[in-house]
Amino acid sequence: MIEILGKTRIDFVAWRRVAFVVSSVLCLLGIVSIIQIGRGAANLGIDFAGGTSVQLKFSKSVDLSQVRALLAENGLKDSEPQQFAGGDRIMVRLKRADSGQIGMAQRVQDIFSKGLPDNPFVVEGTNEVGPAIGKDLQKAALWAIAISMLGIIAYIAWRFEFKFGVAAAIATLHDVLAVLGLFMLLNREITLLIVTALLTLAGYSLTDTVVVFDRIRENLRGRRKESLGEVINMSINEVLSRTIVTSLTVLLVLLALFVLGGEVLHDFSLALIAGVCVGTYSSWFVASPIVYEWRTWERAKLQAPVKVKAKG
Repeated sequence: MIEILGKTRIDFVAWRRVAFVVSSVLCLLGIVSIIQIGRGAANLGIDFAGGTSVQLKFSKSVDLSQVRALLAENGLKDSEPQQFAGGDRIMVRLKRADSGQIGMAQRVQDIFSKGLPDNPFVVEGTNEVGPAIGKDLQKAALWAIAISMLGIIAYIAWRFEFKFGVAAAIATLHDVLAVLGLFMLLNREITLLIVTALLTLAGYSLTDTVVVFDRIRENLRGRRKESLGEVINMSINEVLSRTIVTSLTVLLVLLALFVLGGEVLHDFSLALIAGVCVGTYSSWFVASPIVYEWRTWERAKLQAPVKVKAKG
């Protein structure tokens, strides 16, 4: 493994209270985002809010700004046209309007037939999602995240011990909430693709945390003279280069996807970029310090009766 930092002696445990404050703010933003999603007040995609999408293939390349202007002139200012690589394919997404979605796909086709008469097109696909289906998808997405959290606790508790499992689940949930909060601040659309990105980053974050926990467990067995804080710091520093190299490698791929992947993958790659950064941070400053606080509290609780007896 490439060592880009050499031997480090960073005191991660000493920074835990600052990290807890930062993480609390990130989690609070995520919770507000979930409440807004539940109220239907967030920027939800048509997967959750209901709506229509139409994909068209033109005979030659089209100008996206002209497409936007045509849609706006015909009363569809809130539509979301996306252009695919090559320039001759576009997708128009229309959220559910109070007046209903009946005939919206045909209306979009009529707009382009009249507005771009010298550039004929074929309809490659239409998709209509009703509000009931959108609600069902919201529930399914929340269940998927909740079940994944329970799975994480069970897996880590089986592999390590229960407190490690809870710490890993909290760190992973922290990452998901942080990215959701970021998307709310940026007013980015929450779609099924974003939920996929959140579950993907949960898996990445868990892997990163398990690497750190593995080293902590190993050092706890072999270094009984050192304090718990020293063992945790030593463990994180020992895998620091490995974690940074892995994160940077993944980030390079995601940045390429973000820049070159086109509009459709833009938010997906953005969610993963934010997730990798937050996931790396949480494995150092959230998961391990939670284990430290929990074990310290348990030790203090066990020693308390002994001290009382000694005084008596």
